[in-house]
Amino acid sequence: MDNNKKRLVIIDSHSLIHRAYHALPPLTTKKGQEVGAIYGFLLFFLKILKELNPDFIMATFDLPFPTFRHKKFKLYKAKRPKTDPELSQQIPKTKEILESFGVPVFEKEGFEADDLIGTISKLAQEKTSFSPVEIIILSNDFDVMQLIDSQTKVYALKKGVKEGVFYDQNSIKDKYQGLNPGQLVDFKSLRGDPSDNIAGVKGIGEKNALWLIKEFGSLDNLYREIEEGTEKAGQIKNKIKEFLIEQKGEALLSKELVQIKCDAPIDFNLEKSWFEGYDKNKVVGILNELEFYSLIKRLPDIENFKKDQNLVK
Repeated sequence: MDNNKKRLVIIDSHSLIHRAYHALPPLTTKKGQEVGAIYGFLLFFLKILKELNPDFIMATFDLPFPTFRHKKFKLYKAKRPKTDPELSQQIPKTKEILESFGVPVFEKEGFEADDLIGTISKLAQEKTSFSPVEIIILSNDFDVMQLIDSQTKVYALKKGVKEGVFYDQNSIKDKYQGLNPGQLVDFKSLRGDPSDNIAGVKGIGEKNALWLIKEFGSLDNLYREIEEGTEKAGQIKNKIKEFLIEQKGEALLSKELVQIKCDAPIDFNLEKSWFEGYDKNKVVGILNELEFYSLIKRLPDIENFKKDQNLVK
């Protein structure tokens, strides 16, 4: 990480809350309130405040409404089980805690948190007086890997909620046989994603999807060369080519569903996410309410936060 750049941390909140909920044993207050997911989320949040020392920080959330993807494909994510009510009821309090720390919360009906992350990432690079900004996305969602570039990394939980691992351009190339992050969209458009009910091209598994995108560069180039009957397209096995031709519509729809939008209509202001301190009394009050007494001792010292008097609020 470049310590000379201003650093923006974007939290994929639902991804981390879900991870905490399933990684930790159930935890309740004396009144019986479920708080395990909040506790795990906060453990990681306080960890990144200390380790990443962000200059700017924002959080994104999904809303329980259909998105533009559902309008394109009614069965999008249809096979996913409903969120446990014990988890759902912990989300409002998580937002309240983030806001008490002065962390702006972004959510937009019709869009997923991934789209907000993509939009924030793009705007932070294009419309800021602090360019170039180093961007770190906190998420365990494979889809956000497509947003990685020279200024953007993903920090994912590796074990429970205590260990994390960074993904950058090089680690994506190592993991996906030379593909760059942007090509993961095309790769997934062929391979599909059962968890999101995205079909891809049936009959083409991960191995063939990787080979095709590596050889042809993109889904569009692949179909263009097939249609033109180029010598390179002649290298594709006949059966694979049949699958591709017969299911072109499914492949193109899959790409629309997989592609993260980077132009969601949000009210973005990087300066408002400047992280210079927090209302300790308010935060402590919430932690006492949730009986997170051990976390109170882990709160960062307000006096040690950076302050920039020249920053325009």
